[in-house]
Amino acid sequence: MGSLFRSEEMCLTQLFLQSGSAYDCISELGEMGMVEFRDLNPSVNLFQRKFVTELKRCEEMERILGYLLREIKRADIPLPEGEVNPVAPLPKHVLVIMEQLQRLEVELSEVTRNKEKLQKNLLELTEYTHMLRITRNFVHRSAEVGPTYEEFPFLEKDSMMDYSSMQRLGAKLGFISGLIQRRKIEAFERMLWRVCKGYTILSYSEIDEYLEDPDTGEPTKSVVFLISYWGEQIGQKVKKICDCYHCHVYPYPNSNEERNDVVEGLRTRIQDLHTVLHRTEDYLRQVLNKASESVYTWVIQVKKMKAIYHILNLCSFDVTNKCLIAEVWCPVNDLPILRRALEEGSRKSGATVPSFVNRIPSNDTPPTLIRTNKFTSGFQNIVEAYGVGNYREVNPAPYTIITFPFLFAVMFGDLGHGVIMALFALWMVLYEDNRKLKYTRNEIWNTFFEGRYIILMMGLFSVYTGLIYNDCFSKSLNIFGSGWSVNAMFKSGNWTWDSTLRTNAFLTLDPNVPGVFNGPYPLGIDPIWNLASNRLTFLNSYKMKMSVIVGISHMSFGVILGIFNHLHFGKKFNLYLVLLPELLFLLCLFGYLVFMIIYKWLAFSARDSQMAPSILIHFINMFLMQGDGVPPLFPGQVGLQVFLVVIALLSVPVLLLGKPVYLYWLHNGGANRIGMYRGYERVRRHSEEELSLMRANDMEEGSVPSDLSTSREQQKEEFDFGDMFLHQSIHTIEYCLGCISNTASYLRLWALSLAHAREYQHTTSNCILY
Repeated sequence: MGSLFRSEEMCLTQLFLQSGSAYDCISELGEMGMVEFRDLNPSVNLFQRKFVTELKRCEEMERILGYLLREIKRADIPLPEGEVNPVAPLPKHVLVIMEQLQRLEVELSEVTRNKEKLQKNLLELTEYTHMLRITRNFVHRSAEVGPTYEEFPFLEKDSMMDYSSMQRLGAKLGFISGLIQRRKIEAFERMLWRVCKGYTILSYSEIDEYLEDPDTGEPTKSVVFLISYWGEQIGQKVKKICDCYHCHVYPYPNSNEERNDVVEGLRTRIQDLHTVLHRTEDYLRQVLNKASESVYTWVIQVKKMKAIYHILNLCSFDVTNKCLIAEVWCPVNDLPILRRALEEGSRKSGATVPSFVNRIPSNDTPPTLIRTNKFTSGFQNIVEAYGVGNYREVNPAPYTIITFPFLFAVMFGDLGHGVIMALFALWMVLYEDNRKLKYTRNEIWNTFFEGRYIILMMGLFSVYTGLIYNDCFSKSLNIFGSGWSVNAMFKSGNWTWDSTLRTNAFLTLDPNVPGVFNGPYPLGIDPIWNLASNRLTFLNSYKMKMSVIVGISHMSFGVILGIFNHLHFGKKFNLYLVLLPELLFLLCLFGYLVFMIIYKWLAFSARDSQMAPSILIHFINMFLMQGDGVPPLFPGQVGLQVFLVVIALLSVPVLLLGKPVYLYWLHNGGANRIGMYRGYERVRRHSEEELSLMRANDMEEGSVPSDLSTSREQQKEEFDFGDMFLHQSIHTIEYCLGCISNTASYLRLWALSLAHAREYQHTTSNCILY
């Protein structure tokens, strides 16, 4: 089998990299992406390895680049289109990139701070302007009451304290004004009343427009308030309450002339701030536009550079510290490419001593490598979602390309919806290189886009099954004309225009009458079934029977694929102790169900369809080993069913105990005892010729070669009968229950669909039994 149907053959190799060319060699290998490095320093802490300083530098550059990207996206600046895949920068160019990024960060952060400071000042001036405008309506200055007192008009109408006594005590009337968020105003008012004991008067009004919250940046509604109080102690309490509620307090002018001067000054300052802020934003945008041209290139370069230094930390130095030694898993077919990559890296670095590769033997299990492309990657991900196969095992993903969409289409089965699905997937396939479709943050869209070829296949197969079901948006299509004829019923005399049509609400077409049934529909279900009262009964039974056939065939195919694994790994005993019991259990029970379905279709025609027995009843009686009262499908059916059930039951203990017992027997030297029985121990083993003859004889007859005795001794220590038995028990339970539950699901749906259809079926059916 090729690499498409089986994982790649891997080998362990040693790379000898010169210190001066190691960076370039690793860069070349990373661009090809064909090797997996092993950690040769497992006992060394990550912070104690040689290239930690370089990794910290890369992380610092990643932090700066993340800051740049956030600012670019916040400014809504479009990034350049097209694929960007630069190579990793040379070590001598890293400091240049670092200086550029730091200079950009300092400049950008300084401009951003200035912009934020200007925006904050502009917000304060705007709030101050709203406060002066709204408080003008709260307090109107009139004639002075005394040299140190001011008149507050509300006190005369609704005084809550002895105003004359406050005058005699020398208390001064003070004002505090500012802004507070609308959601805090009620709690703020209650707090003032409770703390100040009524020695304050609060007036407030909501601002019509939204103001930006300086902390969150979101637009919020604010309220302008004006608090009048008596005495310095009350004023201190009011200021503390304002601080607790994060109020923006602004100075309150003492006269109308002062108020007008402040308003005029605020207007001028706001205009100047708008001008400066506009220029600052333009300059900031120029800086971000310049950074956006190279930011993606820098991001990829820094990531590649960080990956290279991470790989270099996995390598070990020789005693002279002039050569790095690395161990990699590499596909055997790519060894020439690996050597060329090392040569290219040495050439770029200008090293006088070339790097080279050396293949080394290993008893470790290599990693599983399965090459994919943009079409097969989606199906491979579906398979690997259930687990990654072992090294050199058969890869089921190529077969999933057909089985997965087809099984979906068996369930979906609609021509119209299949066309829509296929067109949507085709659109994604045609525009798969579009950056806006490929790089988005929408996880749901990314799932659809990554599976575009899966959706395309599902749509195409749904079109096919929709034609088979003759179902387009839940309507039948009469393309070729129905094979059933009504005129033949009148010509034969079975129907009459007067008695039959007037007295029967439902009519039955009899296919036994010549001319009524002229042959099957050329493709799919005949459209006349869409008019039949027993439509649900017929179509549900047809679909469920086809599902049983397809499902059991699919399971059988998956079991048969195990033959290639057993033969490839030289475990022929699995063919007899695992594969054969699995097939017997599956085919003796559920393969026999498929046989009954097909036999019933072939054995019974329209004339004797009324005599056809129920397959469900026969299958249930098969497990109960009963057959009385039910006509058989064929002679000798009961005896055959008992035989198949016995074979299926006997295959379960073989599947459960066969492999563990055989391995336990092999572990305790069973093969050696067989050799003694055949007379091999009688031969004098004093010469190499005799040993070679015995080894050749063993190889010819398929027994264990004598030169594997050392590996057998090592396996004796590793073999654990309890673990093997537990593993085989889990496998047996999962397999048997999986087969039973899958088929039981089909049968349960089949029975429920028939029962559901019969609730709506009338006493007179329209067509023949099936």
